[in-house]
Amino acid sequence: MGASLKDVARLAGVSVKTVSNVVNDYRHVSEATRSRVREAIDQLGYRPNLTARHLRYGRSGIIGLALPELGIPYFAELAEEVIGAAERESWSVLIDQTGGRGDRERLTSSAARSRTIDGLIISPLALDAEYLAAMRADLPLVLLGEQVGPGTADLVAIDNVTAAREATEHLLSLGRRRIAAIGDQHVSAAGTANVRLQGYRDALAAAGIEFDPELVVPAESYHRPDGAAAMRLLLSLAEPPDAVFCFNDLLALGALRTLLAAGLRVPEDVAIVGVDDIEDGRFSTPTLTTVAPDKAQIAEAAVTMLLERVNGLDAPPREITARHTLQIRESTDLGQSRARTA
Repeated sequence: MGASLKDVARLAGVSVKTVSNVVNDYRHVSEATRSRVREAIDQLGYRPNLTARHLRYGRSGIIGLALPELGIPYFAELAEEVIGAAERESWSVLIDQTGGRGDRERLTSSAARSRTIDGLIISPLALDAEYLAAMRADLPLVLLGEQVGPGTADLVAIDNVTAAREATEHLLSLGRRRIAAIGDQHVSAAGTANVRLQGYRDALAAAGIEFDPELVVPAESYHRPDGAAAMRLLLSLAEPPDAVFCFNDLLALGALRTLLAAGLRVPEDVAIVGVDDIEDGRFSTPTLTTVAPDKAQIAEAAVTMLLERVNGLDAPPREITARHTLQIRESTDLGQSRARTA
């Protein structure tokens, strides 16, 4: 049997109430007493009953995380970060895969409203601003990705316009001038695709290069086969591209496979940049240059904002722009590529 509050109180020489105050992080405990209680907790290996604590406040102790597709490594890696961030705050995470479908996203929100979970972090693809605003009125809510409408709910995202512009500028800095883009989407929920296309176009315009719609290939989904098919289409052009900016890493890996199968060299003949910095791209041949969102910061910020709402924060919707970096690897760096093959 594990140690109890009474055991901790006896060892620390304090009351059970004082131990409870330390465990629940109440302010009105002296640092000396707090330190003594924590030492006793560590020595005895005491673990608080988190379920009882949450029930005391009328909570489940569970937050929801709704993502479009766990088969996309970026979302799986982000989910792992969210679980870790929540666990550090003594909360559990219930994960739902929505497929980006409105019915699934609405079902997730219904579970939240029934208090199965205490709050929801969601990456919505089908829900509109009006629906999300109504959700926010009923439960703590944090959005991931592009803002659906101004002031809809708390939001955490990277600056995708800047990220796409920097990726395209990197290709331009290599002397590439016929730069394609893979991943445009002609649907109402294509917020991320739209802003990444905007960043791509901004970089071309700043370099004095005319936008060529022929070089922009849509992708119904963001998987390897979509990237491979898009690259085959680009290679069939009378003047194929000398570089490609893919809107996620899976598209880039699919495009890379098509290029290598066609006997082309990467980056010598065609340079490639992706987005997401998934683990696969660090082990591909060649390794993949990519925009790397700070997934740990995204998860930490989303969990922190959500728990602040759960704990009663009443404030206008907030936005946090997470960090991103451009990780330059062999798919654009000729020096790294030659070093690998030497």
